[in-house]
Parts: sequence; structure tokens; C-alpha cells
Amino acid sequence: MKTRAAVLYTMGDPAPYAQSQPLHIEDLELAGPERGEVLVEIAAAGLCHSDLSVIDGSRPRVMPMVMGHEASGIVRGIGADVRDFAAGDHVVFSFVPVCGHCIPCAEGRPALCENGAKANTAGSLLEGGRRFSKDGHTLHHHLGVSAFTQFTVAAQESLVRIDPEIPLDKAALFGCAVMTGVGAVVNTARVAPGMSVAVFGMGGVGLSTVLGARAAGAYPIIAVDILEDKLALARELGATYTVNATDEDPVEAIKTLTGGGARYAFESVGSEKVLAQAYQATRRGGTTVTMGLPHPSKQFTVPAVSLVAEERVLMGSYMGSAVPRRDIPRFLALYKAGMLPVDKLHTHTIALDAINPAFDALAQGLAVRQLIQLA
Repeated sequence: MKTRAAVLYTMGDPAPYAQSQPLHIEDLELAGPERGEVLVEIAAAGLCHSDLSVIDGSRPRVMPMVMGHEASGIVRGIGADVRDFAAGDHVVFSFVPVCGHCIPCAEGRPALCENGAKANTAGSLLEGGRRFSKDGHTLHHHLGVSAFTQFTVAAQESLVRIDPEIPLDKAALFGCAVMTGVGAVVNTARVAPGMSVAVFGMGGVGLSTVLGARAAGAYPIIAVDILEDKLALARELGATYTVNATDEDPVEAIKTLTGGGARYAFESVGSEKVLAQAYQATRRGGTTVTMGLPHPSKQFTVPAVSLVAEERVLMGSYMGSAVPRRDIPRFLALYKAGMLPVDKLHTHTIALDAINPAFDALAQGLAVRQLIQLA
């Protein structure tokens, strides 16, 4: 079948992307689902910094690639041996296909699935297949999803069936931003009520972290960014205090507000410098959780003695340490109950043809979550 999609052929094209046009909107051939695979019509797809980091070359991937990884959709066809899905089901994508039998999966840590990571690195579906092509040339899949397209084929392990009453545009946000940010709070850090939290970076993931901290009963919640409009949104979503890192030292501000440092600090920027600030902003016995993805060449150092003498903890959180088929439905239930008002993360709706300037807006901090609505 034919599908219209956004394809990245080379990484590192210069901004502004409205001029360099790194993403090409093209008509592609999409082969039908094979064993264990599902054909999905994309309803909504979010533009995320993880996509931007591939476009600018800081997160290298194999090229050419059909981009996009945060999405929702409707099942339109299934391959042989698909167990849990039927035509008409509403689904959210997980950007790590969970094999279920590698060591991390067996240990209950599917976000670290070894076979899923191998497939994502190769730009393939979980079993190694690739279903997009143009003029006889095969194209790669982005994180097993490839959401910037009218239709895609994904492994059944990349999908989570959801309540059809949930609006699909809002549901898309749970495939990355919400799963990562809320998951970092409740799964990785396991923040307890009354614990102080500082969050660095008010993009989609950082704001979702604020939402997760509020739902967990954290107090106070301190949001750090350099843009006043994002700090205003953080206050609207539950931040107790906000700190503009352009105007004041966020480390000293957090120490003052918490009487010595936050119990938990979360970094969502993908900057080793901001990560250092987050670590410095915690108190003795504090925990720093990083969710950002800096360039692989970047290094980060901490005073080694602080890990022992002050019992500090430094943790990574990938995909919110989530179990997608457990966490996406429960986070959606919290949304229905009014405890995760993610509607406010959705700042713009765009057409697929407007995707390049939309990534300029993301890079410049002018948008939180822009959604491409395709269905």
C-alpha cells in the first residue's frame, strides 16, 4: 500500500530546518504486516527532542529513516500469530519493543530490553524486518515506530491497547513524554509523599515529571528553565516554585528553597552541564535522576567521595523505567481521573507538510508538544 511519510536521509543539516528541509515528505510503499506484526493507521504523532537529536546528529541512527516515535493509532490489519490485537483497536506505541525473554525483560526491566535495543539500533522491527521502501530501496524504522506517516507496521511488542474512550491525540503523549517523565518519578526514583523535588528543563518530559511529582504528593516541587512561558506552564501544572536559570544560580536557589538541597533532582535537558547542576542541587542522601540524552561524546564527572560520604545516588531513567503494558494504561487512568492533565502539554497541532519549521519551533523552545494529526 501507499503511505505519505517524513523521511530523514542525512543527519546534521543546519538549522533553520524551514530552509534546509532535512525531512522529506514523500509517498512510500508500505508492505503488509508479517508474522507477529500489526498495521496501524497513525492518529497523532508528537514531535520530541529525541527526534530532533537524530535530525541534528547528536543521536546517530542508520539512514535513511522514517522518523517519529511518540504516537497513537488504530489497528487496521494483523499478521499471523498476533495474539492481543484486532482491527479497530486503539493503541499507543512503545518506543522499545519488549521481547519478554532477554535478561532485563526477565528481571522486570523491559525498558532495557536487549533485543529491542538491538533492533532499534539497526533501524528494524523486533524480528529484523523493514517494511518501508521507495523505488525499490528499503528505508529504516525509527525505534520500531516510524510515526510520521499515515500508516506504519510495527511489531506487536511495540503496541499497547488502550481504552477507546481516551482521545487519541492526548493518548499519543503517553508513548514518550508522559511515560518517561511520570515513570521517572514513580518507577525510577519512587518519590514518596512530602519529598522535595527539583526538575531541570520544562520540555514535554520535564513538565510530565512535574505532573508525576505532583501526583506522587511531592513537596515542594521546583521547576528550572530559562524560558518564562515554560515556567508559567510549570506553575500551572503543579510546580510550587520556579527558577529562571538565566537570572539566578539554580543550585543556590534550590538549596535556599529546600533548606539545603532537594531530596530528588531530575534532569531532562540532555546536557552534561545541567546534569552537574542537578547533582549539585541535591542534599546529603539525595538522588539525581537523568532522563536526557546528551551526545555520546559528552562526559560527566562528580566528586567521587560524595557518593560514599554523603550517600548520594545518581540514576539513569530510560523510558521512565516503564513496563509499557502496565504503565501506559495506569497513567491513562490517572489522566481520566484528572490527576495528570496532559492536555496542557499539547501546544500546537500541525500538518505533516509543516514538520520542518515545527522542529525549528521545538529547537527554539517555542513549543512543548506539537502533534501531527493524520487520522
